[in-house]
Amino acid sequence: MSIGIVACGAIATHINEIVQEESLDITIYPLPPLLHNRPEKIAGEVDALLIQIAGKHEKCAVAYADCGTYGALDVVIARHNVSRLGRNHCYDIFAGTAEIERLMAEEAGTYFITDFLVKSFHRSVIVELGLDKYPHLRDDYFKNYSRVIWLAQRRTPELEQAAIDAAAEIGLPLEIKIVGTDGLKRAIVELITN
Repeated sequence: MSIGIVACGAIATHINEIVQEESLDITIYPLPPLLHNRPEKIAGEVDALLIQIAGKHEKCAVAYADCGTYGALDVVIARHNVSRLGRNHCYDIFAGTAEIERLMAEEAGTYFITDFLVKSFHRSVIVELGLDKYPHLRDDYFKNYSRVIWLAQRRTPELEQAAIDAAAEIGLPLEIKIVGTDGLKRAIVELITN
């Protein structure tokens, strides 16, 4: 069965790896990951892309969690009669909801990053918040955070250094939790079998 998946660009590479490993007949249609900085636009972009790929596949699905759309994405998927990834954020998908809740209960001021954010932190966070031009605002933006946790899908020396640099850019200590991609793999399999 041919499946088209509208995917968050922040996890599209991981989804592609799963598709290759499992030899799945899936075409991935990634949307720009920077949409996460404007979550009110995610539902509209997903809607437009679902309209564009309609009829090209036997089945379509959406590889986004709610991602700050506050249910707007659910309205879109209901209109198109497709499924989306469950949960609130990709952090829940990678680490599991119970683990994210535990980490937040342990320290409410936790700033989570994934491999994608580690690689693109300067562009996705520093530039997008204007901290490259106004670095004095850093402490205002991050004053309620007490740590950064990198939910590592693949811990490499290069990514680890990038995570250290990212945490340093916002003046917070870094903790590393290796989560891998099994949670995402389970979620994708569930998504395409529903």
